[in-house]
Amino acid sequence: MFDFGIEKARRALAVLVAFIPWVISMYVLYWLDYGGIWSSETPHRGKISVSVLVVGMSLSFLLYSAIARRKRP
Repeated sequence: MFDFGIEKARRALAVLVAFIPWVISMYVLYWLDYGGIWSSETPHRGKISVSVLVVGMSLSFLLYSAIARRKRP
């Protein structure tokens, strides 16, 4: 009975861990804007934003893939 709940909790924790790189990349973009490090006139701001998000999402995908691969028998 408790095994089902524990398995759901582990899966939820794995998903949360996999989202960490993506959340960090979004925070980096927030920090850059909030800190005034870049403004709307910053050259190539859109390209840099997309690059940061792609890196964060790719790392999240790779981390989740590694976690899912480790669970297979």
